[in-house]
Amino acid sequence: MQKNSKTTWDTRTLVFLGLLVAMHIVLVRLVVIELGSYRITIGSVCTILAGLWFGPLAGGVSGLVSDVLGCILKGYAINPLISVAAVLWGVIPALFRTMMTGGKVRKTAWLCAGIAVTSVLSTLVFTTAGLVLFIGYNFYAIMPGRIVQWAIMTPIYCVLTCILYFSPLTSLVLGATVRRENRVA
Repeated sequence: MQKNSKTTWDTRTLVFLGLLVAMHIVLVRLVVIELGSYRITIGSVCTILAGLWFGPLAGGVSGLVSDVLGCILKGYAINPLISVAAVLWGVIPALFRTMMTGGKVRKTAWLCAGIAVTSVLSTLVFTTAGLVLFIGYNFYAIMPGRIVQWAIMTPIYCVLTCILYFSPLTSLVLGATVRRENRVA
């Protein structure tokens, strides 16, 4: 029976995912500007990269683990809708990866499209719903600021993710995986 690299997690994959989770927690919980219902941070880039490098399942697990551990470390209650938003950051861009064919411009466009879709669902839908339903914020009071936050952060996520994903770092992560699979086969 042939192993599927997208569902088999070896030690190396788990180490990379653990590193990405740790980076996410540091970026989201420590390197952050918190303004009540608004949080300015770039931690979601780590979850996006986990999904792009290791598949949607790994990205989703990375987002969930990051959110749960981050809540525990900060003393927050776990908000299920915000946890869903964290999972989506790892899943949706990874699903768009299958459409990333052709030249670098086309790949960049598809990657940014995946991030934009995720940003709308995560930031404007699930996180806002979590803040309104579980914490009690007034929807009409926070939505204008969340739209501004979304409009500022989405291009930043796109730029940072593209820089990191199209860098030699991705070749290092994926290249070593390919070489290891060829050795096993």
